[in-house]
Amino acid sequence: MTPLLSVLASVLAWVGTLLAVASVAVIGPARLREGWGGVRGRIWDARRGVAVLCAVLVVSAVGRSSLQVVSELFGLQATALIYALEGGFVAWVQATFATPALTAYLSWVYVYGYAFLLAFPVVAYLALPRTTTLRRVLVAYALNYGIGLALYTAVFAHGPRNVMPDMVTPLLFTNRPDVMALTSEVNVNTNVFPSLHTSLAVTVGTFAVLTRDEYPRWTPVAVWLSLSVVVATMYLGIHWLTDVVAGFALAFGSVALAYRTVDPRAEGVEPSGEPGDESPPSEPNASD
Repeated sequence: MTPLLSVLASVLAWVGTLLAVASVAVIGPARLREGWGGVRGRIWDARRGVAVLCAVLVVSAVGRSSLQVVSELFGLQATALIYALEGGFVAWVQATFATPALTAYLSWVYVYGYAFLLAFPVVAYLALPRTTTLRRVLVAYALNYGIGLALYTAVFAHGPRNVMPDMVTPLLFTNRPDVMALTSEVNVNTNVFPSLHTSLAVTVGTFAVLTRDEYPRWTPVAVWLSLSVVVATMYLGIHWLTDVVAGFALAFGSVALAYRTVDPRAEGVEPSGEPGDESPPSEPNASD
């Protein structure tokens, strides 16, 4: 098995296990059974959000290398500006807080916890009787990736581990060198502003707070994991504090736009179009 396949298999195993545990503990067996009956209709109702998200991801995957060239040639050269703005903050974080245990935890969070954090809301909100929140999450994800890709193209900057190699250690790769096989496929060293790990994690945390009545057990877990991801991006030497601040702004903006663009009254019906297919309002805490 190649290093890339080995890492992918590990990620899938972790995420699958965490999804199974969280589905039982957070969603609850009762709601899972109730939700299974209408899942086909809810997927159909969310089809536009799925299509938009998939389109953005495809454009990002196909055009990433070309847009990287455009960024290098015509983008704002922001590395020196960011360094002048915050100096050695990331180096200070590592020098002050780095321990083997914390490095192991934040490395796990950055790879496995982050993947689970993005996947679980899709499962959880798909289990709700109405699809409004699911559609908003999908739109917010698409906005994060789409705006993030535009900013990656407009702003050319290297991360702190590349700018200060004598002061900032790439702790993720020293702790988990096998992860390089995966990160090299989905990212490059100059994709730092904004931090999409931060923006997407904070997006999930924000939705968890906004939907705490439906899933009260998910809110503290999501907030903790989201903040852990935010810290990990700097602690591991991948992003600047500036990237993280921009990630917060992108997250809050994406959530706000998703709420403005997704009409809660525009609930769809199952593809059969049979009368009475409209879902009833959700009942908070049905699984408790």
